[in-house]
Amino acid sequence: MQSFIRHRRLRANEPIRRMVRENHLHVEDLIYPLFVVEGEGVKEEVSSMPGVYHVSLDRLNEEVEEVIQLGIPSVILFGVPAEKDECGSQADHEQGIVQQALRQLKKAFPSLYLIADTCLCQYTSHGHCGVVEDGEILNDVSLGRLTATAVSQARAGADMIAPSNMMDGYVYAIRRGLDEAGFHHIPILSYAVKYASAFYGPFRDAAHSTPQFGDRRTYQMDPANAREAMREAASDVAEGADMLMVKPGLAYLDVIYRVKEHFDLPLVAYNVSGEYSMVKAAARNGWIDEQKVVMEMITGFKRAGADLILTYHAKDIARWLQEGR
Repeated sequence: MQSFIRHRRLRANEPIRRMVRENHLHVEDLIYPLFVVEGEGVKEEVSSMPGVYHVSLDRLNEEVEEVIQLGIPSVILFGVPAEKDECGSQADHEQGIVQQALRQLKKAFPSLYLIADTCLCQYTSHGHCGVVEDGEILNDVSLGRLTATAVSQARAGADMIAPSNMMDGYVYAIRRGLDEAGFHHIPILSYAVKYASAFYGPFRDAAHSTPQFGDRRTYQMDPANAREAMREAASDVAEGADMLMVKPGLAYLDVIYRVKEHFDLPLVAYNVSGEYSMVKAAARNGWIDEQKVVMEMITGFKRAGADLILTYHAKDIARWLQEGR
């Protein structure tokens, strides 16, 4: 009688390893973030995010043409306005930078799926995700501003609204606002589980959205909490979210797994800026094999339960997949 089991039989060569592989990454799983800025002729690399650029409207199409050639089906737009004020008035302005970008891309690339990040932090002079009064972030007042922003983005051509602000009741408010404006068909990708993470530093550099006072811990989640994530996701599902997101991804694979096990909705993992920049820095120093590390990390998101991955690595991943590497 055999005394032990030979697991290595199914690892003996590349064909059998491919045949029994449990999780597969496809280019259709990727969402690519874009930072759109005002001005002309702008394509400037974000200093803390090698390979990621601020792009003005007149250079945006060439950036998106590359995305489409690589087979990436969707982008998410982050706007960086030239002017900011206390209430973030540019967030829902008809000529806001994201609204202009949405109209432009919808006309030029009708098959590209356009997701609009819906928040106020890039647009407010104080850098918080809601309306501030006497140093307090006002939840219910902020919902009105966020709803107006979502409706304006839908009107400009967004295929999906992705609210990232973490105000209580934001999914309900935005769903109601979209429906009342006739946008019943526009789905909501909720940043359902968004932690107050140290991994956001490079994004805040890219979006010029660092808070000017305090921090975001009164509305973003404590990194120590996992059960709370289930409560946050459950409320967003009840309020009408069509898809859920966990952000960040790499340090929260357990949370991705829990959310996927509990909720029968498509799940997105956000491979955030700090995760991206650490890999880029290590690769530039020759400490790691960038491709192998990125693919292992992204496969980890899939294995944990993510259906889609929002990642700054998307273009590189698409190239590697095309090359069969």
